[in-house]
Amino acid sequence: METHSDNDLFLELKKDNEIAFEQLFNKYYASLCLFTFQFLHDREMAEEIVQEVFVKIWAKRKTLQIKTSIKHYLLSSVRNQSLNRIQHEKVEKHYARQVQLGTPDEQDLDLCFQEVGLRQKIEKSIGLLPEKRREVFRLSREEGLKYNEIADRLHLSVKTVEAQMGLALKQLRESLKDYEEYL
Repeated sequence: METHSDNDLFLELKKDNEIAFEQLFNKYYASLCLFTFQFLHDREMAEEIVQEVFVKIWAKRKTLQIKTSIKHYLLSSVRNQSLNRIQHEKVEKHYARQVQLGTPDEQDLDLCFQEVGLRQKIEKSIGLLPEKRREVFRLSREEGLKYNEIADRLHLSVKTVEAQMGLALKQLRESLKDYEEYL
């Protein structure tokens, strides 16, 4: 069986090549399940999340843009899905506790809706950052790169990276001010 690089497989996947998709799936499925299990401590849920990520990739294959490595994209995707699931379960447990203690009041219901929307609001706010600023932010926060590493990768000065991060954080704080008690 001929081996292809992840990038080659991804390019083929974008052309509706099911075999390329299957090869990516087989290459990463088990390790992604183990990675996801570390967050959830539930094998079935971990498998479900990994499968959901691959289903989304197939569904969005024509428009999907991956600027990092495929491996990093997959790890970030399952991590984010896992965190969303954990957050959702916390909200459900909180609401269930409130129901057991008595009928939740309007303030409790508002709180539950705010918690559910927080993760989506964060992602949307990051998505609204100007492209370079968003890229700097993601490289710093999601890939854990230092400012000098980001500057080298993007061919920018360290001062520019610092300024872009400062502006990104300011913009995110502003757009997420309604959620500051959770952050």
